[in-house]
Amino acid sequence: MSYQVLARKWRPQNFEQMVGQQHVLRALKTALNEQRLHHAYLFTGTRGVGKTTVARVFAKSLNCEVGISATPCGVCRSCVEIAEGRHVDLIEVDAASRTKVEDTRELLENVQYAPTRGRFKIYLIDEVHMLSGHSFNALLKTLEEPPEHIKFLLATTDPQKLPVTVLSRCLQFNLKRMSPEMIGNYLKQVLESEQIPFEEGALTLLGRAADGSMRDALSLTDQAIVTGEGQLVEDAVRDMLGLLPQGLLAQLLLAIAQEDTLAAFASIEQLSQMNTDFMQAAENVISSLHQIAIRQAVPSPSQDELSTLVEVLSPADVQLYYQIALYGRRDLPLAPDARAGFEMMILRMLAFRLDQQESVHGDGKKKTLTPPLAPNNKTPATIEPAKAVPVPPAKREVLPWEDEPAAIIPTPSQAAPVQAIVPSPTTTAPTPRTVQPAPLLPVMPTPSIPAPAEVSSASATLNNTTSSSEENPWHAILPKLGLTGMTAEIGRNCILERYDALAGRVHLLLDPASDSLRSESTEAAFIEALSQYYQQPVSVVLQVKVLTAESPAQKIIRLRAARQKAAETSILSDPLVQALQQEYGGVIISGSIRPIEQ
Repeated sequence: MSYQVLARKWRPQNFEQMVGQQHVLRALKTALNEQRLHHAYLFTGTRGVGKTTVARVFAKSLNCEVGISATPCGVCRSCVEIAEGRHVDLIEVDAASRTKVEDTRELLENVQYAPTRGRFKIYLIDEVHMLSGHSFNALLKTLEEPPEHIKFLLATTDPQKLPVTVLSRCLQFNLKRMSPEMIGNYLKQVLESEQIPFEEGALTLLGRAADGSMRDALSLTDQAIVTGEGQLVEDAVRDMLGLLPQGLLAQLLLAIAQEDTLAAFASIEQLSQMNTDFMQAAENVISSLHQIAIRQAVPSPSQDELSTLVEVLSPADVQLYYQIALYGRRDLPLAPDARAGFEMMILRMLAFRLDQQESVHGDGKKKTLTPPLAPNNKTPATIEPAKAVPVPPAKREVLPWEDEPAAIIPTPSQAAPVQAIVPSPTTTAPTPRTVQPAPLLPVMPTPSIPAPAEVSSASATLNNTTSSSEENPWHAILPKLGLTGMTAEIGRNCILERYDALAGRVHLLLDPASDSLRSESTEAAFIEALSQYYQQPVSVVLQVKVLTAESPAQKIIRLRAARQKAAETSILSDPLVQALQQEYGGVIISGSIRPIEQ
């Protein structure tokens, strides 16, 4: 007797043998047991989830000689012939090969005739979305009002291509993908029944590779048995699927964790000698990092090659590497060759570490990488050393390798030498240093009406507040940049934090409330404006942090409030206004007083 592949040998013959799809089986069983039968059913879902199998079992339940029920006997003549695919009243049609309207008309010519031997004449149309538009039109009338002895069972992987007129005439059931655990458990039952030795790890790999399709899982199992010489071995399955050996993958990740570039490239060379698909290798790296993160969050007693990495890597580093690997796999097709793209991904992991910025590791300790000193280890005479001032922590961590968080900007030359400064305070945060600013916005003068002492006092208070307020040098730089639109709004919500003379970098702080305004276009305009202003490149870093000094936007708000108060004081103190109020009962409408804009 010839060998029968597992996918055909283990095709379910009744609803009880089916794996998963309980939401569909429950509805069909109820319809059969209560005789609430529709004339047209549509089964949808991806390949290998059981659409045709459900349709055949349903047809068997309808034409079983014992009677209509959800449990066909399986031994009567009708059940046997349907199982073998030779029942005269079950007409199976492959719509992909019969797309013409003439084929559909020929199919429907015998609809009016009663079934030959069964209870119903059943039309099972697979891949029904392949029918042409004229074929659907020819089918519509019969599909809506067929004779009582006709049942339509339609199956498709792409229901979006079906006309709504067809969908509205059918009961639609969507079959879901099966989970890797569900597939692995079913394969275990099959292999135990077939008395084939297997390893649990091999079942896990096959369950993931099947991608939700039970038919694919059984086909891969057939191939794996042949590859493993009659048994299911994890190493053989890995070779068959093109997966990396777990030990080599752990060795590569350990080299990254230890910042050992030579060891990392030695591992990549081994992968190349194994003719590895580097796109698959990138996916394996992502999968391993995911497993490491899960074990760090939910400790597991299992011991394998990844167990050491769970202890060595910090959770923050795992998240960083995972994100780098995701971007690396996305950009791999753009590289000159797959190995070059994979090597750049690994180099990016080695180059960017969270401990190169101030970050909290798994042990709760902060690590800070100090920038290297200049060769002469001296500070230029025109630059004052910056004083250390506590800065509140940022609301979100900025990853150094991303495009958005930090903008590296060419900076100035011919402008006055930039001095290292400490951010100036707001009205609530004192500073140990005072910087006298040039007013950005002039204070509006009091109206020309002779003002009493109170008005003069209010104006003097406004002038003193503006002039004595310590400003950040960014207030003087911003108007010269010529920014407009959203870019100008970002600039108004920044302050100059410090100038790092040793690194040659200007640090700007952005108010976290304005972080959402950033985009590629606004950052490009910001870079261009600063480049034109400074006329010589210096690196400028834009970081999102709570501001410790008054930003230009905050200053504008403060000045407007002061001018509004001065204007109200001026009007209320005016003798003419007071006389009108006393003699004629005049009332000043609230909110009608506006200062003169200058």
